[in-house]
Amino acid sequence: MRMRAPSSTGLKAIVASAWLAVLLGSASLAACDQDAGFSPPPTAVPAVPPRPALRAAAAAVPVPVPAPLPRKILRSPGVVAGGSGEGAAAAGPVRPSRMDEGCAGAEDIAIYQRHASSLPNGVPAYKVDVMNQCLGDPGGGDCAIAGIHVRCGWFSSVNLVDPLKFRRLRHDDCLLNDGRPLLGGDTISFEYANSFPYELSVRVATCVDPTTAP
Repeated sequence: MRMRAPSSTGLKAIVASAWLAVLLGSASLAACDQDAGFSPPPTAVPAVPPRPALRAAAAAVPVPVPAPLPRKILRSPGVVAGGSGEGAAAAGPVRPSRMDEGCAGAEDIAIYQRHASSLPNGVPAYKVDVMNQCLGDPGGGDCAIAGIHVRCGWFSSVNLVDPLKFRRLRHDDCLLNDGRPLLGGDTISFEYANSFPYELSVRVATCVDPTTAP
C-alpha cells in the first residue's frame, strides 16, 4: 500500500501551532518569574516641612492694677497716735469731740512723754504730762476724773518724783495725783530720770463729782 506525503499547507499549520504554543509558554513563565518572591518597590513619600514647635506658654500680658481708693482712717478707741517717745502720747485716746458726750473716764486721759534735760551725771531724763481732755463746763467740774491708775512696769527714778503726783503702788500699777480728781482741761506734770523711758498708759480712771470727792 502506497502512503501519501503530507501537503506543504498542512506542514506549515503544524509548525505555526508549535511556535504559538512555545510563545504562550514563554510568556506564562515570564509572568511567574516577575511575581515570585518580589515585592513592588515602595512608593516615595513626598517630604513634608517640619511643623514649628508650639510655644510653651504665651507671653504674660501685664494687667493694670487700679489705684486704691482713698478712705478715711479712724482711730480705734483707747489708742493714741505715737508712742511713749519724745513728743508722743503714751496712752489715753484723743477724742475728736467731747462737747456733748460728758465725762468718759479713762478715755479722756492722755499721757504725753518727751525728753528733758539729762542729769549732771548723764542719766537721761523725761518729762511726763498727763491731761484730762474732757470738755465740760468752764470750771471743769462736769469732767472731773479721779482714781487714775497708770500701767508703768517697774517704774523707778534716779531723781525723786513727788509721790503726791506719781508713785508706784505695785508692779505695773502707779497712782496719779494721789488718786484725787483731775478737772477737765487740767494737766499734771512730773519728771523722772532713768536709762530708758517707761511705757505709760492709763489703766483705770473714774468720773466723779468734785464737790463730793475727798
